[in-house]
Amino acid sequence: MINHKLNISLRNYSAGLCIFMSYNYCTMSKESTKGNGTKESPWALKTPPGTSEYTMYRDETLDPPALVCTVGTTVLRYDLRCIEDLHQMLKAHGDWMLLGSADEQKPATEGTVEAWGRSADNPVGGWYGLKKGLRGRFGMYVPGVLEVLGLAEVEHNVKKTIGCGRFKN
Repeated sequence: MINHKLNISLRNYSAGLCIFMSYNYCTMSKESTKGNGTKESPWALKTPPGTSEYTMYRDETLDPPALVCTVGTTVLRYDLRCIEDLHQMLKAHGDWMLLGSADEQKPATEGTVEAWGRSADNPVGGWYGLKKGLRGRFGMYVPGVLEVLGLAEVEHNVKKTIGCGRFKN
């Protein structure tokens, strides 16, 4: 189990109560996360609300190279370049942004990380998710990897909320 420090900053927005990621506080780091991001030793992560555990690792042997996410028995794959692309987008965005989370079959809320992860306007011109039928949930799972890599700071809250935030420079 990952030992998280909690520093919860809650704000009311029209979209609901939000968890903020901040520039000066990180709840999950390389030191507090198990694994090193390989298939043999995947990162052991928790969703932003802290309700589920999942693992992720980089697999550069796949075509295209992928970020592989396992939640229970479900395996999702995201184009590996999503890590750098998402970090750059959020740096350019420069302000708080909702994470969002939706299955592929459901629409993503506009203006969220989830919506960007499937937008024709992102650098890959569409879905970062690679496995048809399981291409969603980008906003739920990918930010945890950016956090472990020191590119994002995500606060974890046990209440069911909408995650939002901004990423490190």
